[in-house]
Amino acid sequence: MKIVHLALLMLLVVALSGCGYNSIQKQDEAVKAQWSEVLNQYQRRADLVPNLVNTVKGYATHEEKVFTEVTDARSRVGSIQINADDAESLAKFQAAQGQLTGALSRLMAVSENYPNLKADGLFQNLQAQLEGTENRITVARNRYIQAVQQYNTMIRTFPNNLTAKMFGYQPKPNFTVENEKATSTAPTVDFGNSAPANPAPAASAH
Repeated sequence: MKIVHLALLMLLVVALSGCGYNSIQKQDEAVKAQWSEVLNQYQRRADLVPNLVNTVKGYATHEEKVFTEVTDARSRVGSIQINADDAESLAKFQAAQGQLTGALSRLMAVSENYPNLKADGLFQNLQAQLEGTENRITVARNRYIQAVQQYNTMIRTFPNNLTAKMFGYQPKPNFTVENEKATSTAPTVDFGNSAPANPAPAASAH
């Protein structure tokens, strides 16, 4: 009897493997891993915000509106309970991150009016960290987009679509092109070290 059960189990394993069940599992885990990296990099950026704001405040005390925008945008980002499998939740997450991107852009543009701030070593270090983080976010997001595309393609093609339907796997939402623009645009600030000799006028946020 045990031999029969073992044989049936082996047949079940082979059947599931042949219909793409294991591949779907692997792709699903790959998507989750890439999403974790996306969150990790966005959190890294959020962690930079308090130091950036405090450093700029030390030189630009009259830029209260910009400080408030950045602080509020960071607060909204931190308050979102994100579910990457839900399109509406993902859209809210992207919108909040886009608002923080815009607020950071305006904060960094403030430095153009304060030569002493641009020359501050801590500020320059934070600039470099923000630049690196924006690049990491872009890489992490692109990898996530690719992982979702591979996963969605797998569960929509035959015969994997039958297996996916049987076990309740659904296509995952992804970053949209419109939101991609909002979230992937790094602050429009010159991260180079070539500071102009004279203070430049305030740069546009976009």
